[in-house]
Amino acid sequence: MRIGLNTDGLAAFGIEETLDFAKAQGVDAVEFGLGGWSSAPHVEIASLLADGKARDRLSGLLHDRGLAISALNASGNPLHPGSIGPNDTKLAHDAIALARLLGVERVIMMSGLPGGGPDEKMPNWITSSWPLEAMEMLEWQWTERVIPFWIRIAAVAEKAEVRICIENHGRQCVYNPASYFRLREAIGPAVGMNFDPSHLLWMGGDPISAIRALGGENIYHVHGKDTHIEPEARVNGTLDTRHVVPVRGRTWNFVPLGHGLSLRGWLEIATALRDVGYDDVISIENEDYTLDTTAAITQSVETLRFAIDESLRRADKAPDRPK
Repeated sequence: MRIGLNTDGLAAFGIEETLDFAKAQGVDAVEFGLGGWSSAPHVEIASLLADGKARDRLSGLLHDRGLAISALNASGNPLHPGSIGPNDTKLAHDAIALARLLGVERVIMMSGLPGGGPDEKMPNWITSSWPLEAMEMLEWQWTERVIPFWIRIAAVAEKAEVRICIENHGRQCVYNPASYFRLREAIGPAVGMNFDPSHLLWMGGDPISAIRALGGENIYHVHGKDTHIEPEARVNGTLDTRHVVPVRGRTWNFVPLGHGLSLRGWLEIATALRDVGYDDVISIENEDYTLDTTAAITQSVETLRFAIDESLRRADKAPDRPK
């Protein structure tokens, strides 16, 4: 496995400074945000699509530092019932086209979240089978919006020989293995998961169990991101509508790797990924709001390097270790 870095965490840096930092950390690959929920601080998708020289310059910057692109990130809400939906749908199509031009195999997206019916103007995340109308809303979302959209976009991705990696994000239609499998069954292998343990953690899930349930054939990309469940969660649970800052008083917060799960916890994640056959990039996505950004990323790199190296040592010592 290799260490990657989502460059959004270094939005205050220029692209060359960002890539220099990645190289100094011993990172192998980078992931660029292109828009949607990313400010796209380091690449401009329209320019890269239109200008071969701009693509060559980006490729040269990466080559000079021994870096690759693990994925392009087009996360947004293409199923939003307002103007956001068409804008983020266009972003998805553009991201697939750019990935093909750059020779990048993966585009990360969210599954999307529509309203609960044809007349709604805002997205609606259904979290319970009660009241009874909730199940009608959920079924409408999947049959009328989610599956039709993904059939269309999957065909575009397959033609471009690009794999879509759906992030298991809370407040999206696909947020855990069960909801992912519903999409995969309808769409097929054009879509896999961008497995992000941090979202599963704040929803109360266990990353190791999820990895084993998914298996290597469903995990196309992985985010290195951690969540700390705060003491407040004992009182109010982890459904939290407070803004991500200030962090004090929240029930959970995103933190550098090793500040939520222990070092051993990240070792177990790396081991589980290796056991199911995933041997690719774990891309650090830093959204910690308390530490200096570079310090937070450095700590995440150190945690991940320990986890990857130790998981490999375990595998070498016990090649017949049961899965």
